[in-house]
Amino acid sequence: MNRVHIVGRKNSGKTTLIVELVEWLTQQGYRVGTIKHTHHHHELDTPGKDSFRHREAGSSAVGILSPAMNALFWPNPEPEKIGEDASESRGEERYQLFHSLMNQCDLVLVEGDSQTAAMKLEVWRAENTDEPMIAQGENFSALITDDKFETDLPVLLRSDIPTLAAWILEHSGIGSR
Repeated sequence: MNRVHIVGRKNSGKTTLIVELVEWLTQQGYRVGTIKHTHHHHELDTPGKDSFRHREAGSSAVGILSPAMNALFWPNPEPEKIGEDASESRGEERYQLFHSLMNQCDLVLVEGDSQTAAMKLEVWRAENTDEPMIAQGENFSALITDDKFETDLPVLLRSDIPTLAAWILEHSGIGSR
């Protein structure tokens, strides 16, 4: 699974950037999957609904098939390891669970997860914070911004989606069509 993480601080524009990248890449003929990574505990299924009750009864995985959408819910076997205490290897194992579901995608964009060993690009806006996470020595492949910041890493213009997408495709091993 060709996976690239778009990370950044709150309100840095991660979601908007991923939406724009997905739109542009799919227009170019690429199949793109997305994953939203969060440290917050969310109930992804609706409490009280049939699928929720199946899971609460002990089902190992619960699927929902509808005319328009499908979903599969499964519990994290080690919920206490979620978040900043999670080991890198355990976090990577969790992504492998998505592999069979997303193996038809050319690229999977993950919003968040700065702890991953996979390729990470930081989106940064000077109006949100004085300096990006890369300034603290975080392991990133590039900085995405329209603001000025001195770094040895490649700086990709946030406003230039075609060039940004081409860089991601090249550096994730996909190449252009």
